[in-house]
Formats: sequence, C-alpha cells, structure tokens
Amino acid sequence: MNQPALQRLGTDADALRAAATHLRDGHLVAFPTETVYGLGADAGNDHAVAGIFAAKGRPSFNPLIVHLAERDAVQALVRWSDAAEALSDAFWPGPLTLVLPLMPGAPVSRLVTAGLDSLAVRMPAHPVARALLAEFGGPVAAPSANRSGQISPTTAQHVEQGLGDRIAALVDAGRCDVGLESTILGLTGQPTLLRPGGITAAQIETVLGRPLAQRRDTEAITAPGQLLSHYAPTAPVRLNATQWRQGEARLGFGAVKADLNLSERGDLTEAAANLFDYLHRLDATGAKAIAVSPIPHRGLGIAINDRLSRAAAPRG
Repeated sequence: MNQPALQRLGTDADALRAAATHLRDGHLVAFPTETVYGLGADAGNDHAVAGIFAAKGRPSFNPLIVHLAERDAVQALVRWSDAAEALSDAFWPGPLTLVLPLMPGAPVSRLVTAGLDSLAVRMPAHPVARALLAEFGGPVAAPSANRSGQISPTTAQHVEQGLGDRIAALVDAGRCDVGLESTILGLTGQPTLLRPGGITAAQIETVLGRPLAQRRDTEAITAPGQLLSHYAPTAPVRLNATQWRQGEARLGFGAVKADLNLSERGDLTEAAANLFDYLHRLDATGAKAIAVSPIPHRGLGIAINDRLSRAAAPRG
C-alpha cells in the first residue's frame, strides 16, 4: 500500500486524531515511546503490517511487538497467567514486553507473530503513545522506527533521516527518556529473558520469586531484537576500548576523554538514554570506526552491552 507524503505532527488532540486516522487507513505512523520511537501499523491489517517489513527492510521471520493502551485489551489477545498478572502489576505501563501464547482467533496478522503461536505485547508508559493508542482503539504493531539492523531512533530527527520517505506520519514529542528498547520476557513456558532492557532481570526475578532462564543466541528467533547483528551504525564498532586508535570516533564512559561521553559520572541510566543518539552523531562524522569505552556489566549495563555487542557483530 502506497504511503502519502510524510505529515509531521505534534502531540495535541487534533494531531493524534490525524495519526490514528492514518493507522485506520493502513498507513505507517512513527510515534514516541519511553524507550525509542516506534513504527506503528494496525496489527490486524496484513497489508499495513507488511508495510512495516518493507519500510524497514526487516526479515519476515522477525516478529513484532504489539502495543496497547489497556491491560484488558492485552488479555483479549493472549492467554494470561499469574506471572503475567504479577509482572504487569509491577511494571506496566513501562518498558517490559511479555511474550505469551496467542489466543486462538485473536485479530492479529500472522505477519506480526512471524507465524509463531505466541505474541509479544506491552503497554508503553509514554503519555503520547498511550493517548495515540487510546485514540486508535486497537492493537498497534510497532518495532523501532529505523531501517532494519541500524541504530534505533530516540528523536524524531532520527526517524525522518532513516524513514522519512517511507511513512505517512511522524508524531514528534522530543527525545525518548529511556533510550533502550524494552526488556522482553518469554512466558510461554519457563520465564526466559529474551532481550535485556530497561527492566533488569534482577527486578523481574524479585517479582517472580525465581531465577530466569536465559536464551542462547543459537536458538530460534522468538522475539524482536535477537538478530546477532543489530542496532548497527555504518561504521564498524570496537568495544572495550581503553586506548584510542587514529581515525576512530571515540565514545566514552566515565572519567575518560572522548568525542562524546555516555556519562562522565558513570551513571548507567544516563548512558542508556544517550547510547543510540550518540552512536547516530558519531556515525554522521564519517569516522572509519567507532571505539567504545568499557561499560560495567551490571544493571542497565547488561542491556547497554547487549546492544553494543550486536552493533559490533559481524555483518552478513
């Protein structure tokens, strides 16, 4: 389905009504969440969902997350569980995605699930995202609003640079607060961490009262964000750099001199919020490579290192 020329929208009621109309018409709409900007389409419209894969150049075996405004709307699509109840009480709305068994007959395109019998669902916390979802009144499939495998967008400018000619509307609400995609937890069997994110494994384990299983990269893809090469700038990325090499763009952390510093005071929350934006900026310099200081592998640092390791992975 052809997209109309890009309409850049604000966040007032009229703008969100216009964005919801685009979604109902089968068009693609980029909108902010607390994590990154999402590329939204009506999750029940096969043609609209296919448009997401076409716009991003995303592999069709890579499932999508469905966003909804209310928990009862989520429960209409998936088989709910005591674990889902406890986790949604603790973390929704917020940056946690749950993968649950798909309810038979749920009005969701099979393209969303990549043919699996499970569905990734979340309730975003961003007030603009929630208002748009409420205005639309249905499930919205929304991966990050960038070309597949490239750096995720945390500003409207990032979206426009990457997808401006491929989407119908862009809701601009400024910079995203969290800056890393949601944590993804599999609940189709033993609770399994499928992708680290803003909600840590330790926080989830505290709520569940049990340790989480960990997905291995050699296992089949069951949720977004599991491709080995992902979140990548054009320039190759070198990790755990303690010394800089000539021609590299330097991304620091802590008390080091660099072109950009994720957090001079060593704050992992600040580093997470800055990560994708700073990778965009350094990539735009045309540097031959981007070198990154070591990031502590604890708390949010686990999610940051996950994104960096995928950005630095060999590219097919």
